[in-house]
Amino acid sequence: MVNRKELRPESSPQAAYGAHLRRQRELCGWSQEDLAARMGCSGQHISAVETGRKPPTLPFSRKADQVLGTAEARDSFERQWHEMRRGSLLEGFPEYVEYERRAVELRIFEIGIVPGLLQTPEYAHAVNMADVRRGLITQQQGEERISFVAERQAAVARRSPFMLVVLDESCVRRPIGGAAVMDAQLHHLVDFAERPDTMLQVAPISLGERRPFNLPASTATLADRSVIAYGESHLRGFVEREITAVRPVLVRFLQLQAVCLSQAESVAMIQGIRKGTS
Repeated sequence: MVNRKELRPESSPQAAYGAHLRRQRELCGWSQEDLAARMGCSGQHISAVETGRKPPTLPFSRKADQVLGTAEARDSFERQWHEMRRGSLLEGFPEYVEYERRAVELRIFEIGIVPGLLQTPEYAHAVNMADVRRGLITQQQGEERISFVAERQAAVARRSPFMLVVLDESCVRRPIGGAAVMDAQLHHLVDFAERPDTMLQVAPISLGERRPFNLPASTATLADRSVIAYGESHLRGFVEREITAVRPVLVRFLQLQAVCLSQAESVAMIQGIRKGTS
């Protein structure tokens, strides 16, 4: 074959996806143009995905599974696409997100940054692009994380669980993305607090050692009333299902709520920060 580019599937998840696409296409005896005609795109697009020059999308992956007959395979393109997306996330976190999407109640405590489910698009962009600039993740991974925030929010919104969110005061005082981005984010938090299926509280810095959590923590209560707990370090996330591990987290949430500002006081603090009076 003329101008056939050698692929290096071990070089990256995207390259592995492209090599898999080429392999499945050639097993069918099709050219890039043949596959493109069946998928409703151009041969150039197929070439770009196969050689790793263009990242695949979820609709592309599903169409490839349909056309190539790999939808039920263990190495389906949709499954490979999800694995690529998860590669840019903290280990353990994707597992928790699967529970989050099925939850009827969520409890969230966060330190230093507004949690993803409450972030505005501009705030999410500022947070993740900062990691790109630090060299911790690639530009593509940063964009994937931003998209993932929006997907999580949409998935949770469809189920509308009751959400109890406690923010350390650092979350609402730490400036992210500039004055306009931060003002819009704080406004979004106030709107969130006004919803009938939510509760928002701020844990003031003055709590000192009375704050029972020193790291972020979340729980997801499922329809069968089982509870999943999640916590994380800088290196990875941890999902707990056993009641002996989950119960202390629930107790700490109750202790935290008892010493936090009320929702009305919390909203007043956030409004004061917006106006520069708090």
